[in-house]
Amino acid sequence: MTTFEYAPAPESRSVVDIASSYGLFINGEFTEAASGEALKTINPATEEQLAEVAVAGEADVENAVKAARRAYERSWGPMSGAERAKYLFRIARLLSERSREFAVLETLDNGKPIRESRDVDIPLASAYFFYYAGWADKLDYAGRGAGPRPHGVAGQVIPWNFPLLMLSWKIAPALAAGNTVVLKPAETTPLTALLFADLVQQAELPPGVVNILTGAGQTGADLIAHPDVDKVAFTGSTAVGKQIARGVAGTHKHATLELGGKAANIVFDDAPVDQTIEGIVNGIYFNQGQVCCAGSRLLVQESIAAEVVDRLKARLGALRVGDPMDKNTDVGAINSAAQLGRITELADAGDAEGALRWSAPGDLPDKGYWFPPTLFTEVSSAHRIARDEIFGPVLSVLTFRTPDEAVAKANNTPYGLSAGVWTEKGSRILSIADQLRAGVVWANTFNKFDPTSPFDGYKESGYGREGGRHGLLPYLIEGGTR
Repeated sequence: MTTFEYAPAPESRSVVDIASSYGLFINGEFTEAASGEALKTINPATEEQLAEVAVAGEADVENAVKAARRAYERSWGPMSGAERAKYLFRIARLLSERSREFAVLETLDNGKPIRESRDVDIPLASAYFFYYAGWADKLDYAGRGAGPRPHGVAGQVIPWNFPLLMLSWKIAPALAAGNTVVLKPAETTPLTALLFADLVQQAELPPGVVNILTGAGQTGADLIAHPDVDKVAFTGSTAVGKQIARGVAGTHKHATLELGGKAANIVFDDAPVDQTIEGIVNGIYFNQGQVCCAGSRLLVQESIAAEVVDRLKARLGALRVGDPMDKNTDVGAINSAAQLGRITELADAGDAEGALRWSAPGDLPDKGYWFPPTLFTEVSSAHRIARDEIFGPVLSVLTFRTPDEAVAKANNTPYGLSAGVWTEKGSRILSIADQLRAGVVWANTFNKFDPTSPFDGYKESGYGREGGRHGLLPYLIEGGTR
């Protein structure tokens, strides 16, 4: 078979200026942390230091929450929805105008391919702000009755896998509903949140409406525990989500928790094979598998399992792993050494428990954090790789004979965030989807997102919806009736 070599097509780093150090963004201004403590953020593809960022302590959290409260009471809360919409539209437009700058910075700080940052993350982040800008003056129709009210100050903690996109999921509906926010980005990926703070200044948002606090886990814990935070929104691991749920229980705080997943991607024997293979690859190897709703369990009907695995191996062998800044790259770097260690540990557990590992051939870069696209066959539901969230480019392949067996295996997990169904029969799609305990079920596709569509989970995948009209409801208090 003829193969083609791709010449390097690197994106330029010159479109973004990275400062050597960054402070906290409080009350519309950048300021130093009270403790003077800082942490380093690095490029996971090269291990080079990108910048130092301030670590917010209790005093800084206090200042940020006070600034958010003042803004809520004096400017943002009393402002009409139509006026708030103007600011949100402005933010959306500025994100579109500065999209290349944000995409490059996201890739440098996170390790994901520039093609994904450029074509998925940043356009979607802008789209969420556009969408919720349209809702800001229509809250009477959001589903909380006439005259719904915002909670007040929202404390938001986001993960490292989609830094700017998760920021938009949190901030856009909160602001549209009339809340002010204090947001804490992930320790390893703070830079696009800080660039967003610069954009907030450019948009001339009133001081204190958006505050950005960088730091490690303790910063997030201090923010969530602050007594003047009215609404908590968290995306991250189930273990931390359980701690937060226990912490807010019995308080006045409302919480939205979007947690882990172990999604089943179910392939029936009448599925269109070419389309399905692409969907499987997108479901688990997109963003190096570092996706909460990744299709990390592939359930294939037994009669076509051998063909699907062979076709899948051929497709994985054609994926390009390497420099995330190269526009030809399909699979970039793992976000951190700690995450690479987690992936390696679970993959080794798969070997030890008797599953058969296959990894795409090819050399990995000498520097940085890398793991090849990998799949395991001979997997049972008892294997750790089929139970635990790996959060990496590792696929577990299981087989089934009947639709009932497929549903039973798919639901045999403590998680319930997403699932996929591949078949040409519409009736089967509807029947299987109705039986799956998952917040989102994709049919003949996977990992597709739209601002108008809600996203949520069952069981240990959390509670509360994000996206769409439903994504406004956690940020609103019930109003009167018409």
